[in-house]
Amino acid sequence: MTVINMEGVMKKDGPYESPPSEVLFWEKLYFKAVHMMKYTSLVTLTLQNAALNLMMRYVRMQKELFISSTAVVMAEILKLFICLFMIGVVEERSFWGLLGILKRDILKQPLDTLKSELVAIPSFIYLLQNNLLYIGATHLDAATCQVTYQLKILTTAILSVVMLKKRLSVQQWISLVTLFIGVAIVQVAQLNTPSTGQTHHEQKPLLGFVAIVIACCLSGFAGVYFEKILKSTEEVSLWIRNIQLCVASIPLGLCTTAIMDYTEVSTKGFFHAYNIFVWTVIMLQAGGGIIVAIVVKFADNILKGFATSLAIVLSCIISIYFMNFQLTSQFVLGAALVMGSVYLYGRPQSSTYKK
Repeated sequence: MTVINMEGVMKKDGPYESPPSEVLFWEKLYFKAVHMMKYTSLVTLTLQNAALNLMMRYVRMQKELFISSTAVVMAEILKLFICLFMIGVVEERSFWGLLGILKRDILKQPLDTLKSELVAIPSFIYLLQNNLLYIGATHLDAATCQVTYQLKILTTAILSVVMLKKRLSVQQWISLVTLFIGVAIVQVAQLNTPSTGQTHHEQKPLLGFVAIVIACCLSGFAGVYFEKILKSTEEVSLWIRNIQLCVASIPLGLCTTAIMDYTEVSTKGFFHAYNIFVWTVIMLQAGGGIIVAIVVKFADNILKGFATSLAIVLSCIISIYFMNFQLTSQFVLGAALVMGSVYLYGRPQSSTYKK
């Protein structure tokens, strides 16, 4: 069978000539595959976002709580193996190819590897952020937690303006103000509604809200700081950068566990209260970055906004039927404002927009 280089066909210079029927067939098949991947990635991101919030809330409602700091470490370890798999199996397709990449991009480039010390800063921040998300999931229902966590768009935008000197359009500033108002309305609704979930632990909505807000601030800073590192260093594979993040975050995570939960780990064990649901949360956390990378490649910001909005709606529906979530008019109004602001922020900007 003839192998058709679709990128070569699409980039061919000179006057367009009618290709043979076989080329037309593979061209149509190529565009159908890209179109399918676009919406497949959208559905996958929606399900991942909703499932992570719902499962995280579910495992924090159980009678025996696992040690959240250990779950954060395990997610980083799993993410490291995913990145190694992507390089060794998907890209290089051999174990020796993987070793060659690691040797070339890490061992033989000591200066760039030393710059990974800077990567330790966002690594540590991401660790704190993930631990705070577990606190938020312990004290807030899944829908409220997911809506509130959209504040990371606001913190990321503001820090991008401050640290990267980016300029936002009027449309984006309006969307950010709308986002803030929407989250505030949702939180008022949460504080005024008693928790009816079948949880075995005392619920402190204010503590959960503070934890999520701090996590949003940390997420914004870490994301902008990491972007600044990527722009100021030589171009390296995304998987290599993620490996650097994992190599820095795993020992930091173990130190965090030792400092915060040494007594509990030493008496109960590192994997205390782990079950299939906890492992599912860990896998969802580890695979989240991979899914986002696929969406960025095949989709756009508008579809990412739709994915976020659909995930919020899906979380609400499931929470109502399976977690006794009480849907109020205040929550509906706040969630609608948040979803609208996410869509508005991701819309294409006019030609006057400047970065």
